[in-house]
Amino acid sequence: MKRALVLGGGFSGCCSAHLLSDKGWEVTLIEKAPFLGGGNKTRYLGGHPYTFGPRHFLTTWTNVYEFLNKYVPLRSCSEHEFLTYVETDNSFYGYPIHQDDLPKMPDYEKINTELDVLRHINSGGTTDAGAINKYTGAKNAKNLEDYWINSIGDTLYNKFVNNYSKKMWMLDDNSLIDEFGWSPKGATIKQGPRAAWDQSISAYPIASNGYDDYFDISTRNVKVHLSTVCDKYDIQSKSVWIKGEKLQFDIIINTISPDILFEFCFGELPYVGRELIPIVLPTEYVFPKNVYMVYYAGAENYTRAVEYKKFTKHSAPTSLITIEIPSRKNKLYPLPINSERAIAKKYLDLMPEGVYSIGRMGGYSYNVDIDDTIEQSMRVVSSL
Repeated sequence: MKRALVLGGGFSGCCSAHLLSDKGWEVTLIEKAPFLGGGNKTRYLGGHPYTFGPRHFLTTWTNVYEFLNKYVPLRSCSEHEFLTYVETDNSFYGYPIHQDDLPKMPDYEKINTELDVLRHINSGGTTDAGAINKYTGAKNAKNLEDYWINSIGDTLYNKFVNNYSKKMWMLDDNSLIDEFGWSPKGATIKQGPRAAWDQSISAYPIASNGYDDYFDISTRNVKVHLSTVCDKYDIQSKSVWIKGEKLQFDIIINTISPDILFEFCFGELPYVGRELIPIVLPTEYVFPKNVYMVYYAGAENYTRAVEYKKFTKHSAPTSLITIEIPSRKNKLYPLPINSERAIAKKYLDLMPEGVYSIGRMGGYSYNVDIDDTIEQSMRVVSSL
C-alpha cells in the first residue's frame, strides 16, 4: 500500500487526507494543535458557536460546493451585507464602496470630480486637470496604493483603504504591497446589489458545530497525530522524524509554511496574524438585519467586528461578536509582497517530485480560501 504524509490539519490537510484515503492510500496526518480544522474549528462562548474569524464558504465552483455540501450540509447566506465605519464622517457606509452611498458623503462634490477624471483616464483619455493630473490609470498601478488611488481617487482611498490596509498588514506604507491580484479589480465601486460577492455561492454549515463533522469524516481512515511536530525533515527523501522515529513516505502533501521544511535556509517567511476578542452582549442582535460584518477604516487598532449569529443562526437572547486586532502572535496571512513571494518560491522550488505544497500557508498565498484548498486538494490527488 502506498504511504502518504500530510503536514497540517486544516481544511487543506484534512481534504487531502480524505481524498487520498478514499483512493486506498495509507495516510498519516500531523497537526501541531490539539484539534483538527485550524481556524475553521468551532469554538463556544456562553453557548454561542463561533470560528476564528468569519469562515463562510464562498465559491464559484459548483463541484467544490457539491463536494462539501455532501458531507457538511450547507445553507445559503447570500443575503449578507457588510458595512464600513468611516470615523472622519462619523458614518457607516456599505462595503464594498457603493455608488448609492457617495451622495451621502460630506465631500461628495470632491469625490465626484476625482471619479470623473479617473473615468476619463481609465477609459484611455488624457487630462490637464492640474494637481489631479497625477493620476496615471489603474492599469498602470504598480502597488496596492497606486491601484486604489487610480481607481477611486484620493478622497475615497483615504476614507476606506489607506488606514485599513496599513493596519491589516501591519505596514506603514501601502506601496509596499505590490502583489495585489486579490484586490477587487473592476468592482472598486459597486453599482448593483450590496452583497459583497455577487457572483459566488455564499454558504455556511447548517450544523451548530459548523465544519467540525467534516474534519472527523475526512480523517476516519487516517492515522492522525495531534499536538505533534516533526523533529526533523528530509524532504528530498520524503522522510520525517517524529519522537525520534524516522518515517518514510511515497508522497508528502504539505500545508504548513514551506520555510519550516528547510530549516529557514532562505530566511523566515513573514506573516500577519490576528488576536480575536469574543464578546457576548445582552441583546438578541447587535448589527442591523443582514449585516454580518463591520469594517473599521480609521485609526482604531482593530479591523473588523463580526456577529456570528448571522452565520450560525444560533438562537439565544444574547449575541456574540468578535473584534479582530492585527497581531504578530500567530501566522495567518502571508504578506502580499513580491520580494517575500520570491523567497517562498525558492523554498517551493526545493520540493522534489512527489512533494506538494498547497493551501494558504503551503503555497504562501493570501488569496486562498476554503474552496481553493478543496480544489487544490482535488487537483493534486486526481493527478496521482
